[in-house]
Amino acid sequence: MEKKYSIGVALSGGGIRGLCHAGALQAMEELNIRPNLISGVSAGAIVGALYADGHSPQDILKAFKSVSFLKMTKILVPEGGFFHMNSFERYLGKLLNAKNFEDLNIPLRIVATNFDEGHSQVFGEGNLLKPVIASSSIPVLFVPKKIKNQHFVDGGLMKNFPVSTIRDECETVIGINASPLTAPEYKMKIMDVALRTYHFMFRSNVLADKALCDIIIEPDHIYDYNLFETDKADEIYELGYQAALKVLKEQGFS
Repeated sequence: MEKKYSIGVALSGGGIRGLCHAGALQAMEELNIRPNLISGVSAGAIVGALYADGHSPQDILKAFKSVSFLKMTKILVPEGGFFHMNSFERYLGKLLNAKNFEDLNIPLRIVATNFDEGHSQVFGEGNLLKPVIASSSIPVLFVPKKIKNQHFVDGGLMKNFPVSTIRDECETVIGINASPLTAPEYKMKIMDVALRTYHFMFRSNVLADKALCDIIIEPDHIYDYNLFETDKADEIYELGYQAALKVLKEQGFS
């Protein structure tokens, strides 16, 4: 049975490591590979939304480089999380031309975790910005995002690689994974301990979705970068670009 879309692209979570998605999309453009459908989680949701909105991979790189993610969050006396993302949400809202999923140039699926009911939820219609922010709200670190009287957190909590979200709709699915199975070294500091905890949780739900990909791109040494290392944006972008070029050319694209 013929499927609705020819090429789908699934973008994992990974914090600033998600910039490898933009580099991979640059390589795809150079090889004339155009996604007909995109799915994203957390950082992949941000990159996917911007790309589907018409921003070039280089534009996305510049957007990430122009801000320090943690400086665009505000520390709180813990009330559902240590930080809220209001400033980042305003910044992203100004970048996005589309207000709703239906306004995007490329159809998009965003995965967030329904924190009240304990399950993954896929957003693909209606308001765009809120689901993107919800999908990026790492629990405990960031305050959950309220959408229609329910609270949502990072989609990576239950599905950090949203391949199954689009598998049945696409002839070919290219998966870009910015969350490696290898755990980096860490320091005995509260942020490092928290991020390492999330790393172990998020990676545990990636394997099943990896198996659903027709083409998988996993940049080497992506684990050398922590989630918020924005000063390494160019390096991370280049890792994604080179990894995608290599894999896609091996698959016969040129």
